[in-house]
Amino acid sequence: MKRLLSSLVLGWVIALLVVTPVRGADREHQQMMADIRMLQEQTVRLALMLGTLDETLKTLLTTLDVQAQDTRRAFADQKLLVGNLAGGVRVVREKVDETNVRVSSLAQEVEALRLAIPPRTSPWTQLAVDPETGLPTAQTPVPARVAVVQGNPGVSPQRLYDTAYSDFTTGQWALSIQGFEVYISTFPRSELADDAQFYIGNNHYLDGQYREAAEAFEQVVLNYPDGDAVADALYKRGLALDRLGEPELARQAFELVVQNYPEDNMASLAQQWLDRLNQ
Repeated sequence: MKRLLSSLVLGWVIALLVVTPVRGADREHQQMMADIRMLQEQTVRLALMLGTLDETLKTLLTTLDVQAQDTRRAFADQKLLVGNLAGGVRVVREKVDETNVRVSSLAQEVEALRLAIPPRTSPWTQLAVDPETGLPTAQTPVPARVAVVQGNPGVSPQRLYDTAYSDFTTGQWALSIQGFEVYISTFPRSELADDAQFYIGNNHYLDGQYREAAEAFEQVVLNYPDGDAVADALYKRGLALDRLGEPELARQAFELVVQNYPEDNMASLAQQWLDRLNQ
């Protein structure tokens, strides 16, 4: 009996030991299957989300492509419009420049006509011969250039200036001086009046008349202090005074160039002469 009970107890224990691991394995298997199903569901959800995102991305890319095309088209239209405007502005500018040239030319012609109109003459006229003595009366000679201007009222300031400058370049000093003097007396308010006075000094200087040259250059400084020929005139005045043997006055002229016109090209030349005079 005892043996039978022992055998039954032993069998029950063995069965219990065998059944217990099987039940544990089933629970783990069930848990694993549940986890797998959950992962499968999450994978399906992710796949749906990725599909939705892919469609959205495609739509977005399509929209961006359309916008880029519209932007390029608008930019091309604006570029064409700007090009047309630039061309129009260029044409207008050319027309304005041409108009300014014409207005300037007409203004010169009008000024020439105004200045060429002879003053109102007195009621009496000067006789060529004195009736009492029978001798010719003294008459003031008219310079050749003045006669040209009075004989041709339509002569423009630029033409008169160019004629005098042409005489200067060909070495006709006296004729060039006469032409520039007539230019200054006829068109004293011209922008080239200071240049004309400067070239009067240049003519004297090249002709070896250094005293007259120094005085003519001084007139540039005195009469046209705001002109663009002042620095050149001061420098050439210094050269003329140096030729006359007056180094102190020449030094003063060079110093004025260096002090008042340091950015001008004449300043460096004047400084070289100052260094030479200081040696």
